[in-house]
Amino acid sequence: MNRCPKRGNEELKTFEAMSKVCQLTGKRPITGNNVSHSHRKTKRRFLPNVQKKRFYIPETGKWVTLKVSAKAIRNINKLGVYAYLKKLERKGVDTGVKL
Repeated sequence: MNRCPKRGNEELKTFEAMSKVCQLTGKRPITGNNVSHSHRKTKRRFLPNVQKKRFYIPETGKWVTLKVSAKAIRNINKLGVYAYLKKLERKGVDTGVKL
């Protein structure tokens, strides 16, 4: 949990930062280097392309909201959301969705 200080002698306001982790594929930020023209290196983060998206599961008749990477969206388009979630469930991945 990150802390965001307010001005003056008031209490500290806390907030939750949204994690950049895909719920289905597990993709998360990785670290690397920015390399300048003179080849100096400074640390940086490569963030995954994670989107918050709602999917309708016709087999259960419910909507689910997931934080998914672009790769997961492509897999869902290819296989269907229910089939993809079932496949991940068989592999033992905790998706956070009850089927």
